[in-house]
Amino acid sequence: MPGRVVDYTFIGGPGTDGYKRHGLSYHATFRALNGRDPLPIYRVLRLLLLSLGTLALALPQFAGAASSGVITLYHHVATDTPPSTSISPADFRGHLEYLQDNDYTVMPLDRMVEDLRAGREIPDKAVAITFDDGYISIYDTAFPMLQEFGMPFTLFLSTDPINQNQSNYMNWAQIREMADAGVIIANHMVYHPYMLDRQPGEDDATWIRRNREELLEAERTIAEHTGQNHRYLAYPYGEFDPAIKRMLAEEGFTGFAQNSGAMGPDSDYLALPRYPLASIYADLDTARTKFESLAFSARIVEPESPVTSAASPAITLQFSPGAYNLSQIGCFANSKAIPMEWIDRDQGIVELRPTDRFSGRRWRYICTAPLPGTSRYFWYSVQWINPAIN
Repeated sequence: MPGRVVDYTFIGGPGTDGYKRHGLSYHATFRALNGRDPLPIYRVLRLLLLSLGTLALALPQFAGAASSGVITLYHHVATDTPPSTSISPADFRGHLEYLQDNDYTVMPLDRMVEDLRAGREIPDKAVAITFDDGYISIYDTAFPMLQEFGMPFTLFLSTDPINQNQSNYMNWAQIREMADAGVIIANHMVYHPYMLDRQPGEDDATWIRRNREELLEAERTIAEHTGQNHRYLAYPYGEFDPAIKRMLAEEGFTGFAQNSGAMGPDSDYLALPRYPLASIYADLDTARTKFESLAFSARIVEPESPVTSAASPAITLQFSPGAYNLSQIGCFANSKAIPMEWIDRDQGIVELRPTDRFSGRRWRYICTAPLPGTSRYFWYSVQWINPAIN
């Protein structure tokens, strides 16, 4: 009986040895006998790829694309609000149109987080949209647009401005309307505090207890008004330290920060990255690179805490193997390259020692590497906070 023709295509990413600098694909056609797919053929191809030193990085290219999600962060959607936290309605619509027209999947935040945490694949080019604080332009401008495009989103809410009917904020009736329409309402504390700051005479135990009480109060208030209880916290100002993260873990919360990058299964679920898209970063040419970014499998070796009093803190990172070439990783601060010293290249361990001094309260080191054959980048960032600077 004639056999069926079975087509196999294997696509490789950057590899080792001579294959390190090239993205290659292997295509072979085989005839299946007795109408069944020839399972041994995969093994033959696997041996072929192994002989070329490519298999180890042929499959991670798919895994990386299907195991990465991007979380965006917005505040105001308006032209008469502080530029540093604002995007114009026209630019916001441009973001939504771009996502719609370029094969992105806009996912609910909880589905993205829980699928990746459990190691389940999500659609390639997946994005979750979030807003912080609870400003009225989210309800008046962003909410109708997102409904028009059929895109889900999450609102991280500071509850005291809502309770006090503060101007330029939504009210609880508007928030309930959004919740009833499927919007996720999550925690941004009660008073939008600098969580790292101590009150006069406050010791470590009292400081953590105060933050814990405020966290749980905000969660109760949101549950009372909306029926939602996700135990998701967006850190106000993106500030946290190991003690705050431990407190979140003890209370069963997931944490969301403001350091840029894509998230994946190996991300820190007590400080997940989000891309702030406001001011100069609202420009679509800048945003599209972030929309399509991929998650590094990376971790901080030392120091553990993002809190520092140094103006040029050094840090040691470890990058696990992936569909990228270690030699193509570049790290930057304020668009300037940071000197990198590979301590153990085989283990992906590198030390960053910037020469510039940073004078603000918050800044970031950003590391990227290209996915060969595409315009996409793996993206990871490190947050620094100096609480001594107001």
